[in-house]
Amino acid sequence: MEKSIFYHAGCPVCLSAEHDIVNLIGSDNVELVHIGKDRSRILEAEKAGVQSVPALLTPNGNVLHINFGASIADVKG
Repeated sequence: MEKSIFYHAGCPVCLSAEHDIVNLIGSDNVELVHIGKDRSRILEAEKAGVQSVPALLTPNGNVLHINFGASIADVKG
């Protein structure tokens, strides 16, 4: 099974959602990507359909936007 990818920017909303996602689906089933630190992954997130963070990309390509921490445009600066 492929992993989900959890994109976030490190804000309190994102970190809270990260904790919940890991508790729900397990750390072995999700890759955590801090796009505020790893800016090379922003384009990848955008291509997948991520419009804001925190967001979870499922293995079958669905993007689940969780709460609202920041738009991708805000993260890009």
